[in-house]
Amino acid sequence: MDNHEVTNLLIQLTRGDRGAEERLMPLVYAELRRMAASRLRRERADHTLQATALVNETYLRLIEIDTIDWQSRSHFFALAAKLMRRILVDHARARRARKRGGSRESINLDDVLVFTTPRSEQMIALDDALNRLGTYDPRQGQIVELRFFGGLSEEEIAAHLGISARTVKRDWRMAKAWLYKELSEKRLGPR
Repeated sequence: MDNHEVTNLLIQLTRGDRGAEERLMPLVYAELRRMAASRLRRERADHTLQATALVNETYLRLIEIDTIDWQSRSHFFALAAKLMRRILVDHARARRARKRGGSRESINLDDVLVFTTPRSEQMIALDDALNRLGTYDPRQGQIVELRFFGGLSEEEIAAHLGISARTVKRDWRMAKAWLYKELSEKRLGPR
């Protein structure tokens, strides 16, 4: 994918060129699909949301935002990761609301962050903890979101945030430890 071409199309889209939207989709679709497939592989086997639906919903939401001054390809994919997170959390909350009265599931960060099969309750608990982390350390919150929900590499995250890959790696480790503590306390209660 030509990063420069994607950035130019995003700038044209910001200026109101709706033709840019049609030219953009073929350039970003494969990467959005990879992100969605990567994220959904970590979901439960009976998850009702498919990668194509997640990509379509994400793309539609991205294109409908008229107030964004697109900066670059990485800006686009960072926002895509954030929207995928919102869509998946909304989906989990809707599933939980339909379930009504089911027993509480325990939250195991190893299951969530090692990318096994988080359940709806775990997804919601992770989202809540990630929001708290974002208040405590916004950059670490962004790194977790881009890594876990967006499937971006350390190098891609570093380029997007304008920091070194080494800093991303350090913040990723610290964020995982912080989230593990938060989710463990939620499950077990404060000690």
